[in-house]
Amino acid sequence: MAKRQSSGAGRGVGAGRSTRARERRAPADGIENEVIDLRRVAKVTKGGKNLSFRATVVVGNGQGRVGIGKGNTREVPSAIQRAIHDARRRLIQIPLIEDRTIPHEVWGKFKASQVLLKPAFPGTGIIAGGTVGAICRLAGIRDILTKARGSTNPLTLARATLDGLKQLRTLEQVAQARNKRPEEALQ
Repeated sequence: MAKRQSSGAGRGVGAGRSTRARERRAPADGIENEVIDLRRVAKVTKGGKNLSFRATVVVGNGQGRVGIGKGNTREVPSAIQRAIHDARRRLIQIPLIEDRTIPHEVWGKFKASQVLLKPAFPGTGIIAGGTVGAICRLAGIRDILTKARGSTNPLTLARATLDGLKQLRTLEQVAQARNKRPEEALQ
């Protein structure tokens, strides 16, 4: 029995597609992104419901820079792209201790969401839920303890986490604000 030769066109999974479309490339500037929420939303008008999609994305370089953004359009890919663009515009720098944890405990608040962020010993890992964990991973935090209270809506939880990260100060920053040396600022 002769073996059948196939050209591959129209057969099997991914036939005729470029392999590049399935690869995930690291961006040239080193900033990675992760979609943390994707929802279908509706605006009710006189003529009926206008459906669109809202994407919430977190971006970060893994070395202390992180940002969140949201995009709202009628199509999912364009909503994600808008969210990425929005998040890149809102990047903030956070201080890291030994490139692995945060300098001190802090509460972040946004509307009905509250997030407790606590530094952790080496090897602890990221003890956090999906939204807060994604932000910590992309920020470059490797050891942290977190607790979310109140609303767990991904968008408000992400903004509460970013509020907490914005409040972080190093010992040197506190000493400079008090016009003291770092060893005197502890007393």
